[in-house]
Amino acid sequence: MQYHPVVLATVIQVRGSVPREVGARMLVWNDGQIWGTIGGGAGEAKVIRAAQAVLASGEKQQVQIDLSGAPNREIQGVCGGWMQVWVERWQGEGAIALARSICDRLQSGQPATLVTPLAIDLAPDQSPYLADELGNGRAIALSESAFVETLQPPPALLIVGAGHVGEQLAKVAALIGFQVMVQDDRPEWANADRYPQATRIFAEPIASALRQLAPHPQLYVALVTRGYQYDLEALDCLLSRNLPCCYLGMIGSEKRVRQVYQAIAQRGIDPSRLQTLYAPIGLDIGALTPEEIAVSIAAELILVRRGGTGRSLSASLRQSATPL
Repeated sequence: MQYHPVVLATVIQVRGSVPREVGARMLVWNDGQIWGTIGGGAGEAKVIRAAQAVLASGEKQQVQIDLSGAPNREIQGVCGGWMQVWVERWQGEGAIALARSICDRLQSGQPATLVTPLAIDLAPDQSPYLADELGNGRAIALSESAFVETLQPPPALLIVGAGHVGEQLAKVAALIGFQVMVQDDRPEWANADRYPQATRIFAEPIASALRQLAPHPQLYVALVTRGYQYDLEALDCLLSRNLPCCYLGMIGSEKRVRQVYQAIAQRGIDPSRLQTLYAPIGLDIGALTPEEIAVSIAAELILVRRGGTGRSLSASLRQSATPL
């Protein structure tokens, strides 16, 4: 296999309102292909131009993006903030080995702490390297000499129930950065043809699947089964899990959810455990089709993962706007 050099552009510092956060990354190839984004617009175009220069010369750069909207600026952004982006070429066996090591750690569910030296004048040839992990959180540190970030493995979404909603949810969840896994005891439904996005498919009972996922630290679960008896079977296992789920949602009407709650109480399970259950699943956006329901669930996954209110972003502005 032939490998080509690539430039990695990383947001290492921000101030004020900006389109992307510290740690956001973009890859730029010699043929103009890009992967990822640091915010789009004129600021990203400036970084892409710098990346092409770095590809040609190999000399690292720091790119400043001023989005304050101040006059006489090269980039007339209106976000109101400022970004600093580190642009560096990755090339050769050392870079390939480092990239593989990072991927191996993340795919195994382990974090990887990447140290990127920034002292161009003092050590122009010093390359990024892996250090000991800094902990389970997303640790970021910036100094004059290095940018240090602990990369976390992608969160895993276990879709319990391989029906129509599950099929659409797998597509959307993969797009928003989740490692998708599927469980259903029907192999004619739970298979790679229907779920090409899935890294693991469990065509077996839910208890068996969850035993294999017992040590997984960032597990999100969506119960989109074909009947509430399957929800009960899953909840029996999930509510007694040693590592609590980051998210546990269950599809169904309010009547179906109440039936599940009553059945759980009859089984002697502590009802306080149900306080962490998102049921009915998803945000109220009027979703009807499997595709729309999948978007509703995915929106709730983002809300839980990133934080937010679920309100329309325009609501506060509309309330404060002066009528014309």
